Amino acid sequence: MTGIFDRARAALFGVAVGDALGATAEFMTPAQILDRYGVLRDIVGGGWLKLSAGQVTDDTEMTLCVARGIVGSGRWDLGPIADRFAQWLSGPPPDVGATCRRGIEEYMNKERIEAPPDERGAGNGAAMRVAPVALYTLGDEDLLCRLAVEQARITHHHPLSDAACVSVGTMIQRGLLGAPLRNLRAAAEELAARHPEFRLEGYDGNSSAYVVDTLRTVFDAFFSTDNFEDCLVKTVNRGGDADTTGSIAGAIAGARYGVDAIPQRWLRTLDGTLREELSRLAEELVRMSPLFQGRHESAN
Repeated sequence: MTGIFDRARAALFGVAVGDALGATAEFMTPAQILDRYGVLRDIVGGGWLKLSAGQVTDDTEMTLCVARGIVGSGRWDLGPIADRFAQWLSGPPPDVGATCRRGIEEYMNKERIEAPPDERGAGNGAAMRVAPVALYTLGDEDLLCRLAVEQARITHHHPLSDAACVSVGTMIQRGLLGAPLRNLRAAAEELAARHPEFRLEGYDGNSSAYVVDTLRTVFDAFFSTDNFEDCLVKTVNRGGDADTTGSIAGAIAGARYGVDAIPQRWLRTLDGTLREELSRLAEELVRMSPLFQGRHESAN
């Protein structure tokens, strides 16, 4: 099981380093990135938020809210997760997506834990934070599918968002278990079969916050590279919503390749306390999973 814990840590580290790397290029075009950085390969901060090198954004912060909510309550309960979202939004954070903000404010003002169906809800803000759910449900893909959607609908209630969360979570789980690449690709192919918008052929379109654009960007990078660094570099140099595409690619690639594949120069830029917490949460989530504990009584 040592390999699983290593890959679980790498999945959460991947969220953070992908976020920090991509935040520099957020809202830039590929041409603008090339003109300013050449190929962006280092975590240097800056960007429109003027971040310090290694500083993370809402992608990592909301992922932490999910992980802390699960571990803190010791079971599956949306309330503690939503409470942490509310505390985080009250911070306030430097930036938050419009759909996430709407959903959290609905919870804060009306105590409604499930956002209503919303044709505007096909953003990537739920898929970017699904990694802790993949760890917590490790060993039970059916449970993953249900809980991934439940956490998504705190803020996002749209079939494309739901399906994206399930696909990303499934790819992370299969990576954690050391499955061959074809099994991870099968999860993406199943998504595309159900929702043809996510088709897998090479993608050179917008890398926007629309979850279809996001996952097509991530899939193109993940399946056309063979290591963690190249996957993330290819992802974030597409620009657009690069912190989110980077964090999702980082979670999937981390689960597949493990901690040793993450460049040390990237890990060193992260705050040490953040690294320690991500490592601890990853291990605790996996220890709570069906793989170690049997089916979760509270989630049946």
